[in-house]
Amino acid sequence: MSIPQSGGGPIERHEQLAEYLEAGCKPREDWRIGTEHEKFGYCKDTLKPLPYDGPRSIRAMLEGLRHRFGWDPLYEGEHIVGLVKDGANISLEPGGQLELSGAPLETIHQTCDEVNEHLREVKEIADDIGAGFIGLGSAPEWRHEDMPLMPKGRYTLMDGYMQTVGTLGTSMMRRTCTVQVNLDFGSEADMVQKLRVALSLQPVATALFANSPFTEGKPNGHKSWRSRIWRDLDPDRTGMLPFVFEDGFGFEAWVQYALDVPMYFVYRDGVYIDALGQSFRDFLAGKLPALPGETPTLSDWADHLTTLFPEARIKKFIEMRGADGGPWRRLCALPALWVGLLYDQTALDAAWDLVKGWDAETRDALRVAASVDGLAAEAAGIKMHDLAAEVVTIAKTGLRSRARPGLGGMVPDERHFLHALQESIESGKSPADELLEHYHSDWNGDLSRVYAEYSY
Repeated sequence: MSIPQSGGGPIERHEQLAEYLEAGCKPREDWRIGTEHEKFGYCKDTLKPLPYDGPRSIRAMLEGLRHRFGWDPLYEGEHIVGLVKDGANISLEPGGQLELSGAPLETIHQTCDEVNEHLREVKEIADDIGAGFIGLGSAPEWRHEDMPLMPKGRYTLMDGYMQTVGTLGTSMMRRTCTVQVNLDFGSEADMVQKLRVALSLQPVATALFANSPFTEGKPNGHKSWRSRIWRDLDPDRTGMLPFVFEDGFGFEAWVQYALDVPMYFVYRDGVYIDALGQSFRDFLAGKLPALPGETPTLSDWADHLTTLFPEARIKKFIEMRGADGGPWRRLCALPALWVGLLYDQTALDAAWDLVKGWDAETRDALRVAASVDGLAAEAAGIKMHDLAAEVVTIAKTGLRSRARPGLGGMVPDERHFLHALQESIESGKSPADELLEHYHSDWNGDLSRVYAEYSY
């Protein structure tokens, strides 16, 4: 999850809220790609999650990365909780999942180099302390009580609140991992088209990247249990956002939506102040119970925007949030998919033509079906496998049109990063299907085999 925002002055006019979002508009030549991915750490001898403290721990990982590879530390009180370097940051998810939020880069070639370098660094430190890391959408065996809550004030507040607004929020915090990509927009109209396509096609990403078929050591009946968890987390801040498809949608409509999402906290001087369930509208009026008489800054607004969890969201860029964490090839495939769809206008128009006739019920039905059946899903007369094949074809066309070469010009564009998805289209299998085949055949129901065979 996001680190605290900084640098914003006081909010003196309501218009500043939308202006903050609009400030993200960039000319096409300045569009960048930001990739984020989470992974589970575990002790190799016990196959239990890494604790925060100790010789084999999250702290040991962060300190090792800091000292050996030159990352700068971020602290909350006495606890190291993150690292920053060269526009990227490493942060902790609530259950100790390690997340890389990559730097904004120009090409997927650069993104994949960044991913590979990060995983190399993580493996080197992990090997030294007897730890391993694995990319899955949800914890395969661990129970809620096995997962330590990281020492961050934000997570302490969220942990209690999650139990009051849904049944699976604490499972999201402790036992899920995702990969997502953050992309730019050029104007309000461009944002609107991209966000509508992004929301509509998140179920396709869920199906292609489905990688969480196990819970507490057994098949759970879903190809993406992570996606299932997000459907019963907190209806105020999750979902497919039908209002985005209404006439007149734009930055101000997003502001009104965000203002109606209950707050979690206000961050002041290194402390997360409890504002659970309170209203940012009241904050604007100086009537926030947590800070009576005080009004917010743009940093507070930026922080609040990070507590919205729909399938795609906007800040000063658009975040695609529908995919399970997974193996390294798919950490490069997700940005390839979305860059191919959204960064070429012809491809974007083709993607919009594909989805513009859908209603909210269709989008929701596809989301549910994707979590249960992956590429075998069918909803509203739409077969997910056929839809995914068409989407990947459009993305290939977009990447070919972008024509961003790699390896010193030896590779003409970025299409090869879609090979992992093309293989899934050809086989009809997502990573979850492959895991289930192993579980029921050569693993003979022994899920502990997943660590040795699927860790980074």
